[in-house]
Amino acid sequence: MENPSRRWRLLLLLFVGVGITYVHRQALSLAAPVMMKDLGLTTAAMGVLLSAFFWSYALLQVPAGWLSDRFGVARIYAFSFALSCLVSAGTSLARGLGSLLSMRALLGVGQAVTFPASNLAIASWFPHGERGTATGLFLAGNRVVPALMAPVGAYLLLHYGWQGFFLLIGLPPLLLLLPWSAFFAGAGGRDAPPAPPAGTVSPPPGMAGFLASLSLFRQRTVWGIFLGFFCYDYGWFVYLTWLPGYLVLERKFTLEQMGVFTMVPLLAMAMVIPASGWLSDRFVRRGADELTVRKVFITVGFCIGCLIVPAGWVASPTLCIWLLTFSLCGIGVVSPHPWALTQLVAPRPAVGTVSGIQNFGGNLGGVLAPAVTGWIAHATESFFLALALTGAILVAGIACYWLLLGPRVRVDPEPVPGS
Repeated sequence: MENPSRRWRLLLLLFVGVGITYVHRQALSLAAPVMMKDLGLTTAAMGVLLSAFFWSYALLQVPAGWLSDRFGVARIYAFSFALSCLVSAGTSLARGLGSLLSMRALLGVGQAVTFPASNLAIASWFPHGERGTATGLFLAGNRVVPALMAPVGAYLLLHYGWQGFFLLIGLPPLLLLLPWSAFFAGAGGRDAPPAPPAGTVSPPPGMAGFLASLSLFRQRTVWGIFLGFFCYDYGWFVYLTWLPGYLVLERKFTLEQMGVFTMVPLLAMAMVIPASGWLSDRFVRRGADELTVRKVFITVGFCIGCLIVPAGWVASPTLCIWLLTFSLCGIGVVSPHPWALTQLVAPRPAVGTVSGIQNFGGNLGGVLAPAVTGWIAHATESFFLALALTGAILVAGIACYWLLLGPRVRVDPEPVPGS
């Protein structure tokens, strides 16, 4: 019988791994002021660089999910993590817009597999009654890091420059591959435990081909997963990309105040995410229908997230901060459940593929959210309509999950050679 603590060791590796990838992802935003001065880059050029990651990352989500299903978590995750680390370190060698653009696009390629593969790993190693908790703890990694990286990154930039900064965040994390390889070597090289815990399924053959995986878009549930996560990530990326700027530009906070009031809501969200996953799992273990439980948590979280609308309307900066914090915590309530729903409705051979479809939809929201928010704020000289639009999109997310997501995803089995 497989030792239950073993799967929690895997979760720790996934938590650390996603935290490191978010360090790589957020590094350019942190180093932008120094690099713009050093390399003579304009604000417009930096905007293009910041968006380059999301274009390659979003477009590769579906093929990355298929690759995870086809070749297994252990190898594909290790390769992509190593590529992310090396590209981050290689950014220190960039000397202009062209080389930086290439590095950011390549970083998107390297990180494309992170979420589909991690979701597949959780589906393979954790039973249904633990997946909400596991997913919540995993996702907390990419919320804690944006909150804590700012002071650490500022120190590294101040003492080592932007070249040293990229080297230090790129090369040392490669050491994570040692315990990662040891974990799967201890599992006999398998991507799933030899004796699966109740509620998991041993891995059958993967999907027949990438083009065949695109046929999943003919199913209503897949569109619910795709569009629902688009709405979720739209709200999340409005906060991730514009919260500091909103506090300074609209609320006239000082930089010191901005740092504190950016960190606090994100840390609060990071605590809510695993709590939401744990509480939902308690309902599931007591016999509640898992599909309904996950949808209810999503609904409650999105409704709380809509507090972003009055936050943009109230005059009091203090009340605004409270509303934004509660709103972000509401999005945190939602966070584990789209992934847990994907694990629930997708058969084991297609969890990675469907996760890739989900993350593709989400990152389309990530591409649009910062650009649309900035355009509205520029055109109206206020963020209020942009925040109101975000609230409307969160409401649309509720509709997507309730009206579209339901039937289990159907996957054609891989044909047997010679049949």
